[in-house]
Order: sequence, then C-alpha cells, then structure tokens
Amino acid sequence: MLTYSFENRGKDSLYEYLYKQIKNDINSHKLNPGEKLPSKRALAKHLNISTITVENAYGQLAAEGYIYSVPKSGFYVSEISMANNSVGTNKEQDNRDSLEEMKVEKDAPEYLMDFVNNSIVSENFPFSTWNKLLRETMSEDRHDLMVKAPSIGIYQLRLAIKNYLYQFRGMVVEPEQIVVGAGTEYLYGLIIQLLGYDKIYGVEEPGYQKISRIYRANKVRCVHISLDDNGIDMDELKKSQADVVHITPSHHFPTGIVTPISRRHELLSWAARSKDRFIIEDDYDSEFRLLGKPIPALHSIDGSEKVIYINTFSKSLTSTIRISYMVLPKTLMERYNKELSFYACTVSNFEQYTLAKFIEQGYLEKHINRMRNHYRSIRDAILDNIKCKMEEDKILIMEEDAGLHFLLKVETELSDKELIRRASEKGIHVSCLSQYYYDQTKAIDHTLIINYSGVNADKISEAVDRLYECL
Repeated sequence: MLTYSFENRGKDSLYEYLYKQIKNDINSHKLNPGEKLPSKRALAKHLNISTITVENAYGQLAAEGYIYSVPKSGFYVSEISMANNSVGTNKEQDNRDSLEEMKVEKDAPEYLMDFVNNSIVSENFPFSTWNKLLRETMSEDRHDLMVKAPSIGIYQLRLAIKNYLYQFRGMVVEPEQIVVGAGTEYLYGLIIQLLGYDKIYGVEEPGYQKISRIYRANKVRCVHISLDDNGIDMDELKKSQADVVHITPSHHFPTGIVTPISRRHELLSWAARSKDRFIIEDDYDSEFRLLGKPIPALHSIDGSEKVIYINTFSKSLTSTIRISYMVLPKTLMERYNKELSFYACTVSNFEQYTLAKFIEQGYLEKHINRMRNHYRSIRDAILDNIKCKMEEDKILIMEEDAGLHFLLKVETELSDKELIRRASEKGIHVSCLSQYYYDQTKAIDHTLIINYSGVNADKISEAVDRLYECL
C-alpha cells in the first residue's frame, strides 16, 4: 500500500501533494509500468484522507498520462515514455500538440503548400482600409488614445461587437458583458480564475490540444470527453463529473461536426442542473460556413445564463492581430468586476479604436463576405483537383461545408506518421486527425485535415499531384 506523510506538504493542497508524490514514484520507477494502484477508497482509508482527494489526484495523473484506468478494474501505471508523451514534456509531443501554432524557425522547411498553418495570405488582408482607419484614429482620437482603457476594453469596441453579435449571431448582449483581451489563451486564464481552480474542465476528444494544455498549465483538472455524431457525448459528459465543458458547437475542430439543436438543448439542460456548471462556447470560425447561413450561436438560446461565449478576430481578419473577446453571463460579470477588474486591458488602444471603426463602418461585414467567396473558390479548386486526380473509391471527403478545413479519408497501408513524413519530403505540410486525440486508442487513422485558409490558388494543382504521389 502507498504510504505518504502529509506533514511537510507546504502550501500544496492534499490532492496536489498526493499527485506529486505518486508522480515522483512513477518517475523514479518505485512504481512500475503496469502496476495496479490501490482503489480510491482503500488508499483514502489507509492515508486517512477523503476519497475525493484521491480521486482528484488520480484524475490529474490520468489526465497527464502517468496512469490509465481499466473499466471495472482500476488504475494502472503507464509506461513512462507514454506519460512523457501525454503531458508534452519531450520535443516530439510539443511539436505534435502545437501543430496549430507551428514556430517559424530559420531552419524550418519551406513548403510548396501548407495545409496546417492557420495564417492568411497577406494579399487578403485589407491593408489600405486598415491604414486609412488607423490614420483617422490617430488624427481624431488623440486624447482617447492616451487614456487608459478599462480592464474589459474600450466602450466603442465593445459596443461595435455587441451590435455585430446581434446582427450576425442572433445574440442579445450588453457592452458591459463583453471582455476584450489579447488572444483566447489570455481569456481562458481569466475564465479559470472566475470559475475556480477546484472545478473539473471538460474538453472535446478529439480536439484542439492547446486548450487542454492551457488548463493543465493552470493546474486545473482537465478531462477529455468523446464525441458522437452530434457533438460531445452526453453520457460521457455526465460520467466525467465535469463542472465546465469547453465546446465548439458551430464547427468542431478538427472533425467539422455541427452540434444539432436537440443536443444543444441537452447541453443547456445539463448546465442548468447545477449553479457551478457552465459551458464555454468557442465560436472561432463560424463566419465561414460555406453552405447556407451561419449556425446560430448556442448563446442565443441560453435562457439560464450558463454559456460563456468566446470568439476571436484571428480567423475573420488575421491571427497576428491578437484581439479576442468573450461574453460573460451577468452573474459572472459581477464577479469579474469585483475580483478581476484590477487587470489592465491587454490590447492596445490604437488597435481597439481602429477595429471599432472597421466594424462600425461595415468593413468587417464586407471583408467577411469577400473572404467567404474567396475561400469557397479555393476549397472548390482543391476538391476538383482531388476528385480529378485521386481514385474515387480510395478517398472520402467529409465536412467540406462547415468552415475553413475539411477531412480527406484515404485508403492506404501507410501509417499516419509515414504519410506525413512523405508529404513533408515533397513539400506538402499536412496533419492527420489521429494527432488530435489525447487517447490514442480511440484515434481514427488515415484521415487528413486539409486547412485551406492560407492556401495560394496558383499552387493547388501541383500540391494535389504531390500529395497523390505520397499515397
């Protein structure tokens, strides 16, 4: 039986201290791979602590990959190499977890076509309009530019966002509910501070792995919840004991699933059953649905104020602009004002006033409409080339209408790792769906993610030729 003294735990909570002790025993091989851990109840009784303390410690260890559970059997120690991969401590895992934010290094390969990078082609950014509005801002708003912005952002921008959300997402909110910040990562940190470090945060499996890494970096328990054909699995969500669930209902990344209205009501019903439950709705590229109208936001049907809506201008304008925002329920906004309003706003006044004008004067709407047409033509060109050059019975194209990527399932004997390597050698940067699973036993192989937001139209034909050669 595991035995630890809690006398010298310092400022650590009981579960944090127990988690660290077991983790150290695994790293030092005092606990061997495959070794079964005591049941939660038995260990709690032995150490004279609560079962929930052991459960939280085991949960964190499992989330980081140090242990794994076997249904109706218990928890077992993972292979240490697996643990390192799960928590992203070695270079290979860091690279895989950061596919969406690949660093541009001096020795990084130059690709003919990059189907991974989220950045847009420079020619598509409205430089002349932005420059004109920036000059107007510097000429007309000199006094305001020098005044410290409120913690939640300047009023003009929040008002512009409020009107935009009403017109294009069907959301009725007040400017006082909107918090502007430099990137969604910053806003996630604020949400954790608002909701509490003792909460369990659920994320989608598969999903955008950076989100779970942010939660782990903030030392909160993060659980991965599988998807079914309608989005996040409700049975698994209920069993997970999550207090907060982070979802992308209008366009899931990377599968492209759109959560139907019936599942949305199930999610809202789940959240309404406890005062501590909330839903984080990540609406990151909902503007670019290429068939029909954009899917209404989950927030627009939330009558219990359980949805925290979060979005960014990274997709609609450029990832380098680093302006994001969230809409808090009124109760959480009151808590923010009491507890977190001491923070300084993280976005420059110059950019906030310029973006406010860009939205108010209709330029954002025009830009999105233009880009939607552009992306549709890019997507169609890629699909036409794939259908023309690849054997129809060996490919399956999925979710091509939902947003700025689609899935391409291919029939091949190659492993995903080998396929990615071959493509890289031919100057094609691709990722696979399997890379976005935390639990690799659930991973779906041989499905490429074709992200076309930064694609150059002139190179599509040659890129598809090279990709086909890899297969």
